[in-house]
Amino acid sequence: MRYSDDVIEEVRTKNDIVDVVSQYVKLTRKGSSYFGLCPFHNEKTPSFSVTPAKQMYYCFGCGAGGNVFNFIMEYENYTFGEALSHLAQRAGVELPKIEYSREAKEKAERKALLLEINKKAAQYFYYQLRREGGKAAYQYLTGRGLSEETIKKFGLGYSDKYSDDLYKYMKAKGYSDELLRESGLFNADERRGMYDKFWNRVIFPIMDVNNRVIGFGGRVMGDGKPKYLNSPETKIFDKSRNLYGLNMARTTRKNYLILCEGYMDVISMHQAGFTNAVASLGTALTSGHASLLKRYTEEVLLLYDSDEAGIRAALRAIPILREAGVNAKVVSLKPYKDPDEFIKNMGAEAFEERLLNASDSFLFRVHTGEAEADMETPQGQNRFFEECARMLLELSDELERNLYIEAIVKDYRRYGISGEDLRKRVNTLAMKGTRAEQRVQPKSTGHETKKRESAGDKAQKLMLTWLVTYPGIFSEAEKYLSPSDFVVPLYRQVAEMLFAQRKEGEVNPARLLNAFTDSEEQREVASLFNATIHLETPEEQSRAFLDALLRIKEESLAEKNKNWDPTDMQALQELIQAKKELEDLGRNGHRLHISFE
Repeated sequence: MRYSDDVIEEVRTKNDIVDVVSQYVKLTRKGSSYFGLCPFHNEKTPSFSVTPAKQMYYCFGCGAGGNVFNFIMEYENYTFGEALSHLAQRAGVELPKIEYSREAKEKAERKALLLEINKKAAQYFYYQLRREGGKAAYQYLTGRGLSEETIKKFGLGYSDKYSDDLYKYMKAKGYSDELLRESGLFNADERRGMYDKFWNRVIFPIMDVNNRVIGFGGRVMGDGKPKYLNSPETKIFDKSRNLYGLNMARTTRKNYLILCEGYMDVISMHQAGFTNAVASLGTALTSGHASLLKRYTEEVLLLYDSDEAGIRAALRAIPILREAGVNAKVVSLKPYKDPDEFIKNMGAEAFEERLLNASDSFLFRVHTGEAEADMETPQGQNRFFEECARMLLELSDELERNLYIEAIVKDYRRYGISGEDLRKRVNTLAMKGTRAEQRVQPKSTGHETKKRESAGDKAQKLMLTWLVTYPGIFSEAEKYLSPSDFVVPLYRQVAEMLFAQRKEGEVNPARLLNAFTDSEEQREVASLFNATIHLETPEEQSRAFLDALLRIKEESLAEKNKNWDPTDMQALQELIQAKKELEDLGRNGHRLHISFE
């Protein structure tokens, strides 16, 4: 699906990037740009910039960058089409009806059919729960204290004990075996053919934030294995990017979300009035989950079971949430195992009190470490405080680190530890260096670490940044440069587009970015327009411009020389002429008059 460039540009120009980003990030004006804390990685000092003149954003910390479309795509996890539709609606622009390409149409229809199959399956399971065959499942749910209203609200159902009921139902509706297999609702083997994945189970429909059924969870009735079974990942269901109950919890009036372990935890909490509860879908918390949570809240209360497995799950989740910029606290349910058991025994008010008294996640890690240490011996105490120092070293903010040092000293003064002792230990570890995996890093961009940027790459990026930021230098630059001089393929492509815009009369980097659909390319292109070098005087500016120009021309000449065909005499003459021009430029470069204004 592709709209015309004019339509895309109309939507972009009617959504000022400062106005849009301000709805998600608190921005403060500094000079010609706005700055705030990056929403895409955890940071204490603002490195996220929004530049009205370029209509672009860029984070100097993690490298996220782009125009208003890219921001909405990354923040809301939207496709380009979804971001375009969202911004068009925001600006009151009516998008024209357009024809899908054959491939896009088939893909959209396939997705729509899978959603349709899931919706019909959810209705089928819901109906089965109320039939005679579903009586035991219904009694199980009501026996767990769920009301009819709650069962209806969450669309709970039952899969019959016969393993081909749903398959027969779907075949009667006309769906092909290929599509049914793709839905994740059925298994297939040579002996049995196609058969239901879920049978003799209480069914929990899983919905995305737009209330569309994308998968299912099932709890077996009786002693079958596994006890809980979930849909496999499909074209519409990604476990690592969806949370159970978020479609309801995202509208909560609370300023935090509660992260539980399972479906029944979420359902029982919603019934008790805690409608801000969610759960991961049969998998440990991932960075995708954390990014999803970050869209809707700044704080998450971890409410895992109070057994050893629950504690381990909380310890794994804390750094993941921290990395995403989400503050985490840990709720103690002892002596009860889970929220359902706690609420039934103590009531909603006592549960609310536990939420209010949730533990600081950093101190939770400290106290968990204490429980595992041999605090009766000097050696055990030393190892414990060594681990405390390692955790403190993860904190890049000095004030935050000092506050936690004081908190640890307050809790463990009985062992003779002082703030100075801990600071010395932290400094010693810092001097030694710690294992890389122990340090908190910005969010991964999803690709391998890039090679160190060469001087030539830097020169090309600086030149592209200057051409965009100071269009007045174009008249001087184009005397010596052409897009073919940019030897990095992506940089050359961007230069070609900039030079073409120049001929049309306006350099517009935000519009240029519309042409790039790959997220990594978008980041890279955004970085091309945000290269920095500290220059104060006009002389420094002219010198830097000349240095970059010479470097670009040198690398361009070297590239042409490397690819020269020895039998091509005309190319040889051109190389000789280019070398002479480069030498002349080096001798007479001081005559260049460049104004970065």
